[in-house]
Amino acid sequence: MAGSPDHLFNLRNNFYLGSYQAAINNSDLPNLSPDDAVERDCLVYRSYIALGSYQLVINEIDSSAATPLQAVKLLALYLSNPHDKESTISSLKEWLADPAIGNNPILRLIAGIIFTHEEDYNEALKHTNAGGTMELHALNVQIFIKMHRSDYAERQLRVMQQIDEDHTLTQLANAWLNLAVGGSKIQEAYLIFQDFSEKYPMTGLILNGKAVCCMHMGNFDEAETLLLEALNKASSSNFCFLIFKHMDAKDPETLANLVVCSLHLGKSSSRYLSQLKLTHPEHILVKRASSAEDSFERAVQSVA
Repeated sequence: MAGSPDHLFNLRNNFYLGSYQAAINNSDLPNLSPDDAVERDCLVYRSYIALGSYQLVINEIDSSAATPLQAVKLLALYLSNPHDKESTISSLKEWLADPAIGNNPILRLIAGIIFTHEEDYNEALKHTNAGGTMELHALNVQIFIKMHRSDYAERQLRVMQQIDEDHTLTQLANAWLNLAVGGSKIQEAYLIFQDFSEKYPMTGLILNGKAVCCMHMGNFDEAETLLLEALNKASSSNFCFLIFKHMDAKDPETLANLVVCSLHLGKSSSRYLSQLKLTHPEHILVKRASSAEDSFERAVQSVA
């Protein structure tokens, strides 16, 4: 019914901005419709996934649960066992091919997240490009940015702005695109994150967003302060980042940003890089560092 209250507004906002523990703690909402109850449970379990509590999600969602919850469980399985991800991806493809459930928005969203993690962006877009929800549109923006197609990302952002210009995901997508475009747009991105920091409790997402803007603008001292605050928050409250990136107490994006920031400040980055290697060996910065080390070793051996 038009004008009816959105009982899940605050829960969604906490999730989108990385306040995962707050989302969990404030999820006991009365008088939800069956559909809203399923969406609430999906957001809560995705918050647990973002906190690294994969096994809790796997244990609590049983085979009788609704399709959206089964999809969330699939994400937990995928992230919990990277060495056996092929079987999870195989199950995902079977579900997507099932005409009875294949078009479910949460299933398509989880497919987009998983295939984006796999860096198979074309496969991800097969399931997300039709949109249908603000999260799907926001994921499309992220995918197009990763593909270096800011023109397509801008088209998706316009769709989101037409639906709800003030939506948290629209503002986040705008900030991501501004960062990707660079130049004068960096200041606009910073103002979006600054606005979030004034309206909502500070999270790793907001702090990292502001810090990346500062680094783009050459303000590395301010960026370091923000990133150390993000690291302290992650260590003390065990929460963090973005809707499609899952963080834990050793927040990989904060560590990666600290590596870059330290190098620009002329400080040692080895401790942050070592933490990143230990906790997130598949991170792109770790892979690039390892590749550079291998190339150096080969060069040394060739002249030895």
